[in-house]
This record gives sequence, C-alpha cells and structure tokens, in this order.
Amino acid sequence: MFMKAIYPKSSVFLLASAIIQNLPSKLALLMMGAAALSACQPADSVSNKTSDNEGSASTSETTQPLTFERAENIEALAGVPMQQLISFDPQEIKQGGDTGISITSAESYSKPSSNLTASRKGSFFIGNAFFKQPWVVAPASTDSRDGLGALFNVAACQSCHIKDGRGHAPMTADDDADSLLLRLSMPATTDEQRQQLQDSLIEKVVHPMYGGQLQDRGIQGVPAEARIAVQWTDKPVTFADGHIETLRAPTFNLTNPGYGAFDEAMMVSPRVALPMIGLGLLEQIPEDDIKKQANDNSNSDISGKFNWVMDPQTGKRALGRFGWKAGQTKLITQNQSAFNEDMGLTSNIRPHESCMPTQTACFNATTGADEQGNGKPPVEVNDDVAKFVEFYTRNLAVPHRRNADDALVLAGKKRFYDMGCQSCHTPRYQLPKTDDDHLEQHGQVIYPYTDLLLHDMGDALADRTIAGKLPPKDAQVEFLANSYEWRTPALWGVGLAQTVDPQATFLHDGRARTLMEAVLWHGGEAEKQQQQVLKLDKQGRAELNAFLKSL
Repeated sequence: MFMKAIYPKSSVFLLASAIIQNLPSKLALLMMGAAALSACQPADSVSNKTSDNEGSASTSETTQPLTFERAENIEALAGVPMQQLISFDPQEIKQGGDTGISITSAESYSKPSSNLTASRKGSFFIGNAFFKQPWVVAPASTDSRDGLGALFNVAACQSCHIKDGRGHAPMTADDDADSLLLRLSMPATTDEQRQQLQDSLIEKVVHPMYGGQLQDRGIQGVPAEARIAVQWTDKPVTFADGHIETLRAPTFNLTNPGYGAFDEAMMVSPRVALPMIGLGLLEQIPEDDIKKQANDNSNSDISGKFNWVMDPQTGKRALGRFGWKAGQTKLITQNQSAFNEDMGLTSNIRPHESCMPTQTACFNATTGADEQGNGKPPVEVNDDVAKFVEFYTRNLAVPHRRNADDALVLAGKKRFYDMGCQSCHTPRYQLPKTDDDHLEQHGQVIYPYTDLLLHDMGDALADRTIAGKLPPKDAQVEFLANSYEWRTPALWGVGLAQTVDPQATFLHDGRARTLMEAVLWHGGEAEKQQQQVLKLDKQGRAELNAFLKSL
C-alpha cells in the first residue's frame, strides 16, 4: 500500500506547493510530480526523453515508496532536500569529496587521496608496497615479509584485490580461486553456543577440523584444506518486453579434503574480494548515522539491521561496517584479520596461527614471527607494518563520476530513486571532524550509496550448506548475520570496476558479470524493486545502466 500523497514536513514538497499555484497548468503538474517524487511517491514516467516508451510501467506499479521516516532520514543525513539528490548535483561528481580523483583508467582504484599532503604520501607508498608484494615462507632473507602460511589462500593482498579492485569467481572448474574465498560455519548445537552468538561473544561456531575459513593452499609439508571448484548453470530471465537476460547461478564444490570429510551441515559462504576505494571515508560515518537507519523502514518491506560484533582489538562489542556481512568494526581489524585468515600471518590483534588443533603440521611449521618486546607475543606483521597498511587502505581515492549531467544518466538516476533503490543505497553523508589522525576524511561530503546495514536478499543469494540446503533463518553465521543477509555494498566507482580489471564480477560470490545481472539477482527485501526493473523496456534499461555506469 502506498503512503499518503503528501508528507507535510517534506522540505521539497513545501517549496513546490508554494509556487505551483502561480504556474501554467502543464508546468504545475510537472512540479507536482517532482514534489511527489521527492516525497517518495510513484511517478508517471521515469524517462526524461519520451513519455510513451513501450513497456513503461504505470504509476501504481512502478514504485515501492519510502516510509516518511526513511525519506526524512535520507534528507537529514545528506543535509539537502531529496529533490537535490535526484537532480543533477555538481557536488556529486566528487563522490569521495575532496579526496577523490578524476582518473578513468586501469589505475582508477590505486591512487592516493587527492588532498593527501606530500609529508604523508610516504606512508601511503610504504603501505602500498606491503599490500602489493608477496609474503614468503619462513625462514627467508626478506625478514620483514616472511612467515606466509602454513595454511593460506594467497601470498599478497593484491592477489585478491586486483589493482585494489574487486575479485572474481573462477570461470571454470580448473581455475584457481585466487580472488574468492569460502567462509565456513556450523549450526549452534548447545544453549551456550546459541547464547554466545546472540550476545556477539563469538563470530560463529567454527568447523572442528576446518575452522571458519577454507584455506586452499599450504606451504611444503602442510596439506591444503581442499580445492574450490565451481559449476555454472544458466538462468534466463525475461523482461516484460520479451528481452532475455541470461544470469548464471554457481554451485561451489570442495574436492580433495585434506583433513577428513566435510559435515553435511557445514555452511559455505563464497566471498569475492571487495574494492578498496573509499574505505577510510566509510570508517568515518558516525555510528549513530548507521544505527538510526536500521529503524526508519519499520513500516515497509525493507528493514535493514546493523551487525553487532566483537572487536578483536578491544575485546568489546562494536558496530560492524566492513566485509560482506559487516563482520569487521574498522580497517585495522579488517586488515589484520585478512592477514591472518587469507595469508596465515600473525599480528598483535590476531596473534595466533590460523590452524585448527587437529592440523598438527600447520602448528609445527616454522613461523616468521619476530619478538616485539614490551611483553607482546612474537608476530609476523609488526605494528609499524600494520599501521602503514592501514594508512594505505584508508587513503585509496574514490574516482569522480563521469557524465553525471548526461540526459540518459539523469533519466536512469530518476528511475533509481523512483523504484526506491535509495531505501538501502543511502546516497549522501556529511562526515564530521573527529579527534583522530584521519585528516583527509575530516568533514567530507560523500556519495557512497550504502547504508552499511544487513538486508535479507532472498533465497537465491543465500549461502547454503555443503550439501546444497538452505539453512534456517535463525542460524547465525557471522555474529548477528544469517545466511540470507548481506551488507549493502557501496556503489561509488562501480562503473569503472571492469576498466580496472576486465574480469571483475559483482555480488558476494561473483555470479553477476554485469551490473544489470547484479540488479536482477536482488530478492528478499528488494524483490519489489527487482520486479519493477523487469518491467523496464529497452530505453529504461539503457537509462538505469547509464546511471550505474556513471558512478
């Protein structure tokens, strides 16, 4: 059911209403349509090129409107009226604020914040070196980069985040899964485990032999845990005008188990690497700005929730905002968890080898850990290296938008808002100035298009057990997140993903080869939006795609 046609407190509606009475009738109708759109009402047409596109959806069918609370919150976070967000806004060209860059090449994701001073660039490039260069097996002459493994997925951060961009799923059963990994979990079987999960005291119930992440490589003498293989099944989807888009659905298989048979109840979660741009800006979004968005859609089909996680650095519960299920609190913990689980490297935040008790060869392997002093345990990634990598990951710049004022792009942007996509993809935030060293991010106005919340995306995108079964929705797999829930990814820079790496894919498991495929996989809370997309004709599809490609 649609909300009432007028929201009395909508700033845009009041502005439009005040002048409509003095306008010619045709123009007055157009203004009223704009005001209704700003108040999240359905619009008659989402194309600014033609009013009679074949297959255009009707007013009553096109839009799942926002609740009044959600519309008001989006405006409050943005600091501008909804209509300014929907229209061409020159400020939005700089999606990353003053940190952004205008490069549109394969290096678009790999440049430092443009407001980074010369005196701070050294830290960026040192962090870049540790991010790009492979770590080696200990002992080695390269003492600052030894200690790889004993079990691991890749030898360098850049191997997953190709050119600092997103990863991709294996194309065939013979391909290596270099930029994709599998997270593992088991269902809780005791009251104690269930309570620990509810209280976010543990991330998950890990598998007793394989842990919480499958590591498909091992150093010499240490068996890899398994090999990841994928099979693809075509899934044609037909639009209202007869156009067919062929999606592909993955089936992930594990072969050559190194430590015993897999339990059929083991849940498997494929994850491609996320792009590295703008992470420092996302880290600066105030916690309250994220939390309050979890409550402003309570009267609609969309109801995001925040993940409450255990911060491994402080030992206290905190808001999760990084990773596909928002399971990490901040960049320093995200980085050191990746060092540990992806590369088998220890640090002061993650000081223990990524080995399960039954994996004796892993435990007995030589490490590259060096003494830290001050009562700290020996580790392979010392605090200095960790800080350089954190600085680097915090300052990878977001590329500016392209063609933001193009008529086709603006028509697609209007469709995006008309369909209520901003319900999850919150467009704009104003960052505060805080008492930390994050100078480049302070006070920026950014356009990431994410609420950083978890949303149920439906059965098709849900993780399954190794036997291929859907788990119950009350089964937590990453702190408070279940198998059906995914954090809304930021959309900035998405139009350059395949410029950075032609093999880049979309969605958590890399199943989508194009942005349109990614949209069509939306289900669960976003199913109504997906159904509206399927009503788009050729022109409508071109408009929506142009907008997404401009980001």
